[in-house]
Amino acid sequence: MNEINEQQDTTVSTTEMTAGEMLKNARTTGRRKREISTISKLLCIREEFLTALEEGNYRVIPEDVYILGFARSYAVELGLNPDDVILKLKKELGLIKNEEKKEETEIKVKPVANNKCSCKLDKETLIKWFKTAVQYVKKHWIWFASGLAALLVIVAVIIVIAVYGGKKDTANEPVDAAQEVVEETVVPEPDFRYPVHEKFDAKNSKESRVVLQAEKESWVKIEDARGSSIFSRVLIPGDVYYLPAGDKFKATFGNVGAIDVWVDGRLIKKLGPANTKKTGISMAPDALKSVGFAE
Repeated sequence: MNEINEQQDTTVSTTEMTAGEMLKNARTTGRRKREISTISKLLCIREEFLTALEEGNYRVIPEDVYILGFARSYAVELGLNPDDVILKLKKELGLIKNEEKKEETEIKVKPVANNKCSCKLDKETLIKWFKTAVQYVKKHWIWFASGLAALLVIVAVIIVIAVYGGKKDTANEPVDAAQEVVEETVVPEPDFRYPVHEKFDAKNSKESRVVLQAEKESWVKIEDARGSSIFSRVLIPGDVYYLPAGDKFKATFGNVGAIDVWVDGRLIKKLGPANTKKTGISMAPDALKSVGFAE
């Protein structure tokens, strides 16, 4: 019984803790107490950032994506459920709103004497409803007529497409020799230098000509031709990201020297020195090949 009560107390206290308190509690309590300096070297995250996470002083860390990325890595290292910590952290940062509770409406049914059903409609009520419906239709007949006409047009179009859409005769059309055989180009999987930790957008793996792998922790952001972000997160060592096919994407790296870039299955030279932020890098395969391949 005492063990059960202790487990219940721990659950309640953890629920009431902030994200920072959960991290600090996991690091400083239990049999395996650890120092921030030790974890900082292991995760390659500055001590002041880890201290800021524990104290809830998030202004020290420049962007929300770094806060969430550091917190996830910290939680995993301390043996916590990273999803629980991230959920609390997002609420504290105001990134998500607390779910609103839906009010339940109770339908009260009046008791009926002698168990007789009182739901029967008398004749006068039916006549009254019918007259009301007729008056409403007369008043808004244009709406009903327009809706009926639109429905008939849609049905007619569907019938025409169904009857004549598949009857195009292509027997006598010349066939382009280049179209007779369509060969699917499959880009070879890179021989990654580090053990793969987690793959992102792996659905693009067969057609992705550009693949990224993190050597050390780095924030990576990929934008399309319109400048819209299609990928943004902190990659930790071993994480792999497959870019979609195309040559209009640009990248921003928080630590450009910590990212391996593979083009058509071959590793190219580093795009910049370590611990350097670089933006607006073209992810076009030909542009990346011009950097040169690593030896």
